[in-house]
Amino acid sequence: MAYENIRLEQVEPGIYVLTIDRPKALNALNSQTLAEMDAALSQVEADEGARVLLITGGGDKAFVAGADIGEMKPFTAAQARAFSQRGLRVLRRIETLPVPVIAVVNGYCLGGGCELAMACDWILASERAVFGQPEVSLGVTPGFGGTQRLTRLVGPALATELVTTGRRIKADEAKAIGLVNHVFPHDRLMDEALAQARAIAANGPVAVRLAKEAVQRGQDLDLDNACVLESEIFGLCFATEDQKEGMGAFLEKRKASFQGR
Repeated sequence: MAYENIRLEQVEPGIYVLTIDRPKALNALNSQTLAEMDAALSQVEADEGARVLLITGGGDKAFVAGADIGEMKPFTAAQARAFSQRGLRVLRRIETLPVPVIAVVNGYCLGGGCELAMACDWILASERAVFGQPEVSLGVTPGFGGTQRLTRLVGPALATELVTTGRRIKADEAKAIGLVNHVFPHDRLMDEALAQARAIAANGPVAVRLAKEAVQRGQDLDLDNACVLESEIFGLCFATEDQKEGMGAFLEKRKASFQGR
């Protein structure tokens, strides 16, 4: 389908890049953008050949600088709740997409942008990136999961500090507190992201999807039950053609040719 506020490209076999493309608005998330993102996620999910999704921002200043304040300002309480719920649904879809999703943060990553990045499986950041949940400076709280995902990533004390002060942090501090996995020079960011995407795409697709599922589902279980879950998923792998191909290729000292089955 045609999009106005985003771009979705398959840049290499199995590797998709979703770009939030409203650079004049610093890629702020409005209702239309959320709807287009939802449709793009459906497109990726419907492609059996999809292996990884990168999410980034258009232009050179921002990943996503927040939700669209101009759209939100006149909201009633009911409208604000509905907007929050729409954002939460889209971000949850990102989180539960069967393939790994990597946030490629190339600039300002504030408010709804930080919430979007945290819904991805991990974050790669440019050295220019700036993170924060500054909603309290506007008289509101985060509404797209920021208080919850940030707490799970950095702990309750630091999360409370960041969401109540609205303090912005640079990429190096974001990495130090566990919000970001890696920080790269700005001009190398997308190349490094693609290198990670290629590494994922070269692995057994079924195993990658099941590994993501094991990590996500196991977080909400106690250790004993989480390990039972892992054991069940490990066993499922041996019912796949990919397992036979992967282990056969290793023993035969050749490159595996996975089919995703």
